Amino acid sequence: MQASALLLRRCAATTSCPARFYQRRWAQVHDVRFFAAHQRPDKVLEKYKEKLAQKAKAEGLPNADELRAAYAQKIEELRKQAIVPGANAPLSAQQPPLPHETDSSIPYQPPPPPSPQETSPDTPKKAAKIRTLSSFIDIKKVSALSMKDIETVWRMRHAADPQSLCALVAADTYQRVVKTAKAHPQFILPLPRENQGAEIHFLQWTFPNETTATVLFTHLAEFKLRGEYAQPHTTITYHRDMEKSNGVIFLEGRVTENRGVAVDEAKWLLMCLQKFYGFEAKSEGAKANFENRQRLMRQFSGGDENFKLEELLEEAEKVP
Repeated sequence: MQASALLLRRCAATTSCPARFYQRRWAQVHDVRFFAAHQRPDKVLEKYKEKLAQKAKAEGLPNADELRAAYAQKIEELRKQAIVPGANAPLSAQQPPLPHETDSSIPYQPPPPPSPQETSPDTPKKAAKIRTLSSFIDIKKVSALSMKDIETVWRMRHAADPQSLCALVAADTYQRVVKTAKAHPQFILPLPRENQGAEIHFLQWTFPNETTATVLFTHLAEFKLRGEYAQPHTTITYHRDMEKSNGVIFLEGRVTENRGVAVDEAKWLLMCLQKFYGFEAKSEGAKANFENRQRLMRQFSGGDENFKLEELLEEAEKVP
């Protein structure tokens, strides 16, 4: 609906994205063939072999294997407390090769579909860490205001924080977003950088409770390196508390400083997310774009080897 699109644009600060900034002449795509691979255990052990041996000796244990067995329970507890949801699933028996160990002529192969553990709702312990809408505004008082005044209150609530993101999303738009998110809880989005190619970012959805949905954006390179310990640079939260009463969803988020992504760049990723997850196609051209984006998401989620990063970048740049 035009009204919902206008509502999102008016409430979120606009990002200047001149067409020349995204010209294809520089938009080569970096190889992220194994984007979801955790760091290989054998490489980690080899790197820290000497330190592990010293630690084992200090603990009065004969070798590193005994040390790892002694700390197995603590390691498992830390794994369960990982910040990035869905990334702590058990590693497969056969790890994918690293990029330098492969033939660059082999087509890009996305990972297998997410496991049930990755798509299940977060535990109450994690949900407790999510700020509620009532921590931002007085819901009862704000719900009695006009939509224009609600928008003003929400914008003013975030005006003092230059790293914040905020918007109001129409309920029907959110329903399209969340429907797609539950079908594709993990995806990647490109961030074009002039003269540097396209930087790829990994996103994950989680639904900690009935009134909240969150999206975590992480540098793909960091996720490849650190796996479950990778730190998201941007966190987006959708609050549904006033969905039934006012037909609106409150979006708020924050971009962590000094993590390599500026606020305007995070806005670009958020607009891309809207384009892939919540876009409403009306014209024939828009419907064709929508089908292409849905196909890419199905290929990605299904581990289809026909998934192409070049097509992803092309669809992200299209308007609408």
